[in-house]
Amino acid sequence: MHDRTSVDITPDILLKAYAAGIFPMAEDADDPTIYWVEPRARGVLPLDRFHVPKRLARTVRSDVFEVMTDRDFDAVIDGCAAPRRDTARTWINGRIRDLYGALYDRGACHTVEVYQAGRLVGGLYGVCLGAAFFGESMFHEARDASKVALVHLVARLRRGGFRLADTQFLTDHLSQFGVEEVPRHVYKRRLNEAAAERAEWGDPARIFSGREALADLGIKREAD
Repeated sequence: MHDRTSVDITPDILLKAYAAGIFPMAEDADDPTIYWVEPRARGVLPLDRFHVPKRLARTVRSDVFEVMTDRDFDAVIDGCAAPRRDTARTWINGRIRDLYGALYDRGACHTVEVYQAGRLVGGLYGVCLGAAFFGESMFHEARDASKVALVHLVARLRRGGFRLADTQFLTDHLSQFGVEEVPRHVYKRRLNEAAAERAEWGDPARIFSGREALADLGIKREAD
């Protein structure tokens, strides 16, 4: 379902939309309007069954990347909005940037940032509501950087007691991690249950190693 609007949207309205199972997008960066999206089937990542491929586990464990949270929201959303090889368009326009920046300032939006040699090479951002986390977008400039961000995100969500990880849609890329597609009515039931509970994002200053992240996911032995 798409419902286009040019009406001013506040951060409070945005959070109410998330609570109702709706999220905003734009056609491209130059389009000032926003439309609401409510998919008939929703992508959900089961936090207790997150799958980490063996090669990726080795990369995470090697700590070739340093992973931090909530250090540079502007740089992360810039990375997510940058043109990609398959398209020069982006759904992140100025209104989207301002809205999620406002949520970030009030602690309702978070980033996971991946650095290599001090340079941001990947990351993601999303919204927290109760014990639900809504993944918005991710990017990478180095191989596996966004995947490493996802592993650390799920470890943080499990650590903090989150109940729902929403990916909006199911894609081939996300299916390798165990993302499932659920009907709208099932998603809304899970959303209502998760939003009514409390979870903790955790201290952004606390940096976890790859081994610690994998241990939080129940992956403790060396990959083959």
